[in-house]
Amino acid sequence: MPPKEPPRRRVPGPARPARPRPASAGARTSRPAPRPAGRRPAPRPPARQPRTIRLGSPRPRLRLVSLGLTLVMLAFVVRLLQVQAVDASAYAAKADKYRFQEYTLSAERGEITDRNGIALAASVDAYDITADPQLFTPEESKVPDAPEQAAALLAPLLGKEPAELAKKLRTPKSRYTLLARKQTPQVWNQIKDLRRVYGQKAQRSAGGNGVNLLGGVLSEPSTKRVYPNGELAAGILGYVNAEGKGAGGVESMLDPALAGQDGKIRFTQSGGRQVPTAGSRGTPAVPGSDIELTIDRDIQWAAQQAITEQVKKSKADRGYVIVQNTRTGEVLAMANAPGFDPNDLSAANAASMGNAALQDAYEPGSTSKVMSMAAVLEEGKAAPDTHVTVPNRLHRGDRLFKDDVDHKTWYLTLNGVLAKSSNIGTILATGQLGATQAESNRVLHGYLRKFGIGSPTGLRYPGETPGILAKPQDWSTSQQYTIPFGQGLSVNAMQAASVYSTIANGGVRVEPTLVRGTKGPDGRFTPAPKAKESRVVSERTADTLAKMLESVVDDREGTGTRAAIPGYRVAGKTGTANRVDPELGRYKGYTASFAGFAPADDPEITVYCAIQNPTKGSYFGGQICGPIYKKVMEFALKTLHVAPTGSEPARLPVTFEPTP
Repeated sequence: MPPKEPPRRRVPGPARPARPRPASAGARTSRPAPRPAGRRPAPRPPARQPRTIRLGSPRPRLRLVSLGLTLVMLAFVVRLLQVQAVDASAYAAKADKYRFQEYTLSAERGEITDRNGIALAASVDAYDITADPQLFTPEESKVPDAPEQAAALLAPLLGKEPAELAKKLRTPKSRYTLLARKQTPQVWNQIKDLRRVYGQKAQRSAGGNGVNLLGGVLSEPSTKRVYPNGELAAGILGYVNAEGKGAGGVESMLDPALAGQDGKIRFTQSGGRQVPTAGSRGTPAVPGSDIELTIDRDIQWAAQQAITEQVKKSKADRGYVIVQNTRTGEVLAMANAPGFDPNDLSAANAASMGNAALQDAYEPGSTSKVMSMAAVLEEGKAAPDTHVTVPNRLHRGDRLFKDDVDHKTWYLTLNGVLAKSSNIGTILATGQLGATQAESNRVLHGYLRKFGIGSPTGLRYPGETPGILAKPQDWSTSQQYTIPFGQGLSVNAMQAASVYSTIANGGVRVEPTLVRGTKGPDGRFTPAPKAKESRVVSERTADTLAKMLESVVDDREGTGTRAAIPGYRVAGKTGTANRVDPELGRYKGYTASFAGFAPADDPEITVYCAIQNPTKGSYFGGQICGPIYKKVMEFALKTLHVAPTGSEPARLPVTFEPTP
């Protein structure tokens, strides 16, 4: 028999409308009964379709989820690239700001010494007192008024107001504040002692969990500028400000060399403290150079003592003394009175904190007559023994001129005009410089300029005045006659001293110098550049002028006899000028002065002295400045071991006998 086929699996088809089931399985379906006649069959209601259930497709949802995840991952990738690539340095810097702490290492400021290496300004160890304000908050200190309590303890030690310190200790969101700069080691030791005491109290209180009230007070090593000699040479040295930068004098003039270069140190910190095991790195500070001045401390002391004493005795506004080496131009002393102590600027008078010897411009008076005589001699218009008849009064321009002392007609030599300091005689002598007065003015102006009047001295000192010297065509009717004897032009004390050093140096002007050299951090000494030189008058003229200036001091009729020094030939000149009051803007009082050099036959030292507005006793330069010149010159000659003079002075004639 053939094999039977397997039964086919019935697949359900679409649903169909239900039909009436037959009465029995074997009965045939009978035809429907006939409708009654005349009746229309009723409409059959529509068959209700069964509900179809279909399964949804997952693909749209998967696409949507995938898109969302892709966008999220893309955002993470973009942000990661931004953090690690684009803004990496910025975020690293922000992290370092809290992880690392950076401090400036202050360079040690160089010393200022005199010519013999004696310290005039030096730096010593000091401490900047700092604090961590966060440790003074109520949360950290457990005390609501911790800043006020700490400020009350620190104020007497730091010399500050408690309210000022409390304000700094309350600095919001800060881990660092500076309470005081440049405090001595003694002050820091006192603060440490207080901190230790309060630390012990904290251990005994609150079961050993108390907070040290001064635990947030710290220190940073620093240096402090000190001036071992107090007021000595303060006008030259100047001072430093609160930040340790030069603010006056040599400190300011040579600040870049003195200051050196600050360094930096960077270390890992936690909670405001250095992490010892993390190491540190930075750039070391480079110390400043030492400055060696031309000043001799001992001569400076003698000059300062002498001028201070005379200013007080004369009840004057101020005074200055300059000592200069005639051959090298080096300034051996530059003293001002009154002075100030750069160690205590709070007690200093602001008017005395500069260097008046370089910053005051004043009319020199008769000490400048030596320049007029130099012009007359150099131009060959007269000789020391030339006769000059000096009347009691001289009418020139719109004025009637007279000498300081009333006299009958004087019969003087040109040397006598200088010895007696005659204004009228000087006007007559300088009037010979040209065929006209205008030409004489031009010639005299040229010599004044060559002597350095109206120009900076060359010291490059901050605030130095060049003086005042108008062009000859701008001289007024009276100026063309007053300038020859020292009124109507202005100088500073260094310019006035330089004039006499020029004559003492054979007619060659050497620019004054104040710095001898510098010594770098490596210990190597570098001399200062050589001073500029220029010839002003011939050596013959300078030698003649030196002999004429001796007559001022040596001759019994001279005005400077009080400046004579036993054993030495002295050349000098007195000066008494009407003084322009800087506040009133008109003449009031006098400027007394004396200038000269020694030994006159072989000059080595120039000394210049000026006193402004003496109000007690004499106001004549020979009377109050002559003794200062003598005292300072004697000291300088002995200090520098200058041998006494072995020859006699020339003693040029002062007067002549008129012919009948």
